Amino acid sequence: MAKWADFLQVSRSGYYEWLSKRNETAAKKKAYLEKVKKTFNDSGGTYGPDRICGVMRNEGHKASYHKVAGFMVEMGLCSIHNRHRSRPDSRKARDDSYKNLVRGETFTLPYQAVCSDISYVRTDEGFLYLCIIKDIMTGDILGQARGSRMKKELVIKAFLNAHARHPLGKDTIFHSDRGSQYTSKKFMELLQSLGIKQSFSRVGMPSDNTWAESFFSTLKKERIHWSSFATRSDADFAIFTWIESFYNTKRTQKRLGYVSPAEYRKTLLSEKEKSVA
Repeated sequence: MAKWADFLQVSRSGYYEWLSKRNETAAKKKAYLEKVKKTFNDSGGTYGPDRICGVMRNEGHKASYHKVAGFMVEMGLCSIHNRHRSRPDSRKARDDSYKNLVRGETFTLPYQAVCSDISYVRTDEGFLYLCIIKDIMTGDILGQARGSRMKKELVIKAFLNAHARHPLGKDTIFHSDRGSQYTSKKFMELLQSLGIKQSFSRVGMPSDNTWAESFFSTLKKERIHWSSFATRSDADFAIFTWIESFYNTKRTQKRLGYVSPAEYRKTLLSEKEKSVA
């Protein structure tokens, strides 16, 4: 220690005093960082520097906006109000090789064509993303997956859920937008291995996938907009039960003759078997 005191040209007592203050300053900064982070996490990631300052001041702490904002940047904390929602990246899928195979086509049986899309639900913990696989003819939600990230794994999980429960295979058409989740090599190879034809909406034409759009509109109007969810698990359970216990099996649709999608699917398949017999 003596050599550092001599090097800094201060007395030994002065050096020890500086060292003590440095350690004390580091401890105070650590405690301050932890307080900022806890306040941010307690808000479900919704508070920015101004609100965090307000909470800390109400609790008797000194809080400078610029100090809190700087520490939030240092810790990588960003309010959900300042985040830009991820949108499907279709820049690599703009050429003519991504065909729309469902436009202008008429389908008469289940499993001839299915569509898929991803939407999100707000919770106090952050977004919960939902991917669905919907039968175009019957409106039945054949498979679904929910998660905290909008990655290709979410689409793969939803598709495998549908494939495990329904005979999706050779000659089935799978329609979606051109998002990176659907154009990923892993997902495209999965569909190809099963003989499923992949179809894509035209660039900038969300109306090419009105089947999925209409489902999400119904889900949000009837189950989401009038509810609040503290956790992703709460939203997960609410969505799963609404789809499986109500939408598929009980909710009647005018275009289906006022029966549920599951009932309509059973009727069509039964008529198909009779015609073959």
